[in-house]
Amino acid sequence: VFPGVRQAQWLTKTKLVEGLPPAVQGIVDNPALGLQELEERARHVVSHARLWDTTEVAPRREKYCPVLFENLIHICRLMSGKYPALSKRMLARNCRIAATWERESILLQVRGLSGVLMNSMTPIPPVASKEEILATKEHVLETFYPIAPTIDLQEVNVYKELNDTGQCFRDGYPYSHPHTLFFLESANVRTDRFRPEQLRAKMLMFAFGNALAKARVLHGNDPKVLEQPIVVQSIGTDGQLFQFMVFQLNTTDLVSNDGVKNLVWIDSDQNLYERAQCVPEVKKGVVMKPAGISGFQPDTFKKFLALYLHGTV
Repeated sequence: VFPGVRQAQWLTKTKLVEGLPPAVQGIVDNPALGLQELEERARHVVSHARLWDTTEVAPRREKYCPVLFENLIHICRLMSGKYPALSKRMLARNCRIAATWERESILLQVRGLSGVLMNSMTPIPPVASKEEILATKEHVLETFYPIAPTIDLQEVNVYKELNDTGQCFRDGYPYSHPHTLFFLESANVRTDRFRPEQLRAKMLMFAFGNALAKARVLHGNDPKVLEQPIVVQSIGTDGQLFQFMVFQLNTTDLVSNDGVKNLVWIDSDQNLYERAQCVPEVKKGVVMKPAGISGFQPDTFKKFLALYLHGTV
């Protein structure tokens, strides 16, 4: 069982802030960027993924979820005409990550495939100010006493303390900064998918893992408060419901609960649309629900686009 966000916060020494950080929300709310001009395209790609890109009466999630993701990324790339720096990005698939750290007296490791990773030539600037970072010293991390905070984590013998950013960041690789992780929960059977809370925890652990591995490459293994914090974003979706996350690694000094904490902003459970009706629902010759997409939420699309643009606009 993957832990919930509260447990992931303790494991990564992180303070949670609800909602998107002002730097990202400002992109969503800025009419000058023309995000609303792409809304109709986004509505179109939802219809394409859910209704047209299939010969089935009702397409399966494992089919439409990746199609929707690829189409949304395509819309995001259209902005590179306006913002040429967006072309300095690379999507890496099946990127492996391993990061090891100590928390109190426990050795922890996050490792595995970190979804689809978008890398950038330049890092995302810090989203919290120095004052906000210092203020986290006052934050008290939740404990789970008498339950161990590592309950339900898999215990393994670690013969080598791995800190590996995978092939994504080998020496000389121009796109050397992790930007955004994308997790597609596209299993058709509900029990095979992570529940939203589990998905958010997974997103936090892997955003932290990528940031920590990058910090070790840049600054070595000595625990310290970072002069230049590392920001890694994460987006998770099952093809309808979206989770948005911005993580800022402020410190690699993770052993004790004291001092500066890391920060995460989470915008949870944002529907891109309410319902996709593949065939009309007819009762007694009357169309009760017409075929099509209903309840499209342009703000959810704008948030997806804002995280993509973040660090460039």
